[in-house]
Amino acid sequence: MLLRLSLKPIFCLVLLFLVSGCKDEKENVVEEKVKVSFKKEGALQLIKADSDSIIKTIAIEIADSEYETQTGLMYRTELGMNQGMLFIFPDVSYRSFYMKNTKIPLDIIYIDEAKTIVSFQKNAKPLDETSLPSEAPAKYVLEVNGGLSDEWQLKVGDRIDFERLD
Repeated sequence: MLLRLSLKPIFCLVLLFLVSGCKDEKENVVEEKVKVSFKKEGALQLIKADSDSIIKTIAIEIADSEYETQTGLMYRTELGMNQGMLFIFPDVSYRSFYMKNTKIPLDIIYIDEAKTIVSFQKNAKPLDETSLPSEAPAKYVLEVNGGLSDEWQLKVGDRIDFERLD
């Protein structure tokens, strides 16, 4: 009888531990099911200002609706090295982005209406809600993997050109 009473609390604790462990596993499985894939909607060329030579050509997704510009690359777990997202705004203005719900580090490249790079926010930290503003008015914003703007040696004054795949 004494043995039976002392095992009961231990059995209850083990059962509670197992049940709470199962709950955590279910939550992780649900989170992993949210997967947004890249959809090529155009091609973008990065062009050196001083020589007009093409630095790099990348595949782009285009964000030009309010919903697309609000969502951007949120919830993505990967972005290819030759991929990016181009945001196209209806006007020219100072822009500010943040990394809420964005799981990969990004370089954010601000571009004016003449398609000239005006400023950068490099290696933006995933999930950080700090404001990342442009240093000049911009009509376009290009997001690529963090570190690529340095790897490609992009500078303020370099340009872009792009075309849609319509």
